[in-house]
Amino acid sequence: MAASAPPPALEIALVPGMDRFDPRAWDALVPPDDPFTTHAFLSVLEDSGSVGAAAGWQPAHVQVTLDGVLIAAAPAYVKDNSYGEYIFDWGWAQAAQQAGIPYYPKVVCAVPFTPAQGRRLLTHPDAGQGRIPPTPVLQDALYRGLRGLADAARCSSVHVLFCTQAEGEQLASRGAIPRLTHQFHWTNEGYADFEAWLGTFRAKLRKETRRERRHATRLGASIRVLEGAEITDRHWQAIEGFYRATCERKWGSAYLSPDFFRLAKDRLAHLALAGIAEADGRIVATTLLFHRGKHLYGRYWGCEPAFESLHFELCYHRPIELCIDRGWSRFEAGAQGGHKLRRGLMPSPTHSAHWLRHPGLSAAVAEALGREAIQSAVEMEKLAEHGPFRRGEDPSGD
Repeated sequence: MAASAPPPALEIALVPGMDRFDPRAWDALVPPDDPFTTHAFLSVLEDSGSVGAAAGWQPAHVQVTLDGVLIAAAPAYVKDNSYGEYIFDWGWAQAAQQAGIPYYPKVVCAVPFTPAQGRRLLTHPDAGQGRIPPTPVLQDALYRGLRGLADAARCSSVHVLFCTQAEGEQLASRGAIPRLTHQFHWTNEGYADFEAWLGTFRAKLRKETRRERRHATRLGASIRVLEGAEITDRHWQAIEGFYRATCERKWGSAYLSPDFFRLAKDRLAHLALAGIAEADGRIVATTLLFHRGKHLYGRYWGCEPAFESLHFELCYHRPIELCIDRGWSRFEAGAQGGHKLRRGLMPSPTHSAHWLRHPGLSAAVAEALGREAIQSAVEMEKLAEHGPFRRGEDPSGD
């Protein structure tokens, strides 16, 4: 019997910036519904200075090539802090410090400042065909690259954030610790229009939603959703201004540089949408969204103080209506926010995976995350019981 051919030799390398990649080769690995792991989005973060050594996110992306062809990649960064991640490990860092264990630097595989779930271990769509190895083999190669980066940069840990459940399970089989958290997402069940969607609500919450939607008229504000080139310099300036004002008021840190918004106007136009509210000839509220394929993502919101009540219309009702009208399947509105539940965004699991070099710290984190996973599952179940949907009630009771 003839011997089987040896597996193809994969080359794993670390790449210090998105400018080293062919955009078409990178984007060939990106799922069709994900705007954030595209070459355009990641490179604008880097080219604007929002990401880089000065920002505490040193790019060190992992690539896997076969015969010089890119067949897998992972966005990766060496970090000396835990800001802008939204999967919080501050407690782990504090415990490590108290125990005299170095916690920084660390390796983070994620989209900076973007709590949106998606694939982090990007693999070629033809994986498993011809000479290209199957997806799990490519994922293993990327994970080896991440671990190799941790060794080379003398990092304490590797964190793969907001990955898919399948990726989390694959990484767990290789020794990483899985983590279960949750957000609030909306799923399109084939609603004919917004009123059909609203018809699934209990009467009290239908009335509340309609009242929220009418509120813009009472304030004298007109609302439009703009796309691509329709978002002019004036709109981008307003979006940035409200972003910074919101950060100063709520978060304390504005991660995105002014150049991000300047570059986004042209380089992210194909991914961007903006909800714009105007009154008396001025822009009084904005929300920035990103779209690709069948998914829509809400990111940054801001307003003049007198127009804060437009938040629900711009950030939830209008994007959901847009998804229904366009036949898009999913809307994610960002991290946190139990108030989203009353607007029909339901608890949805989010996943991450963590490898920690120190055995004692790793064991303690694994035990804590096991308890956290049980608590998260129970919490999601309880939250789902308080959604806005009818429970055998007459839907005509408006």
